[in-house]
Amino acid sequence: MEVVRLEDRSLALRRLALAGALCALGVVMSPLSFPVGPAKCYPFQHALNVVAGYFLGPWYGAGCALVTSLIRISLGTGTLFALPGSIPGALLAGLAARAIRGHLVPALGEVMGTCLVGAYLASALVGPMMGRSVSFQFLLSAFAISSVPGAALGALAVRLSHGRVLGLVGGRLSDNLK
Repeated sequence: MEVVRLEDRSLALRRLALAGALCALGVVMSPLSFPVGPAKCYPFQHALNVVAGYFLGPWYGAGCALVTSLIRISLGTGTLFALPGSIPGALLAGLAARAIRGHLVPALGEVMGTCLVGAYLASALVGPMMGRSVSFQFLLSAFAISSVPGAALGALAVRLSHGRVLGLVGGRLSDNLK
């Protein structure tokens, strides 16, 4: 039988709590959007992807994006484009944050994951599943409209957390999550 230290359980609980809070924030802020063609653009989801990728890592970040997207789809505030438009960005934000230190790196990972990988998946898989023919170039620009400003907001949030401006992720929590 494996012994689990109390510190490990406490850290796992804090990660789960932060992941839940970020998912809730993503759902609550989902009405703050603007339409671009067949996709709805949500800059705040991309900001949360950067924050989740930086503080929680790639797998929790992708999990947050998945849960938030599924809730938004079930509530009618998101489309199927939310899945490929958020999960690759959160995953690459977390991988970039692990590979290279700095608050701008996960933002770049989020933009690359959303704009390149997400737009490709959306045009190749989701569009045809919905009975729509959507070009990669169109989705690339549509996803970039929300991903770039959202990633910039996320990078700002990460930067402010290091200055202890944001109490939620500042202090001991952010020090222990890496």
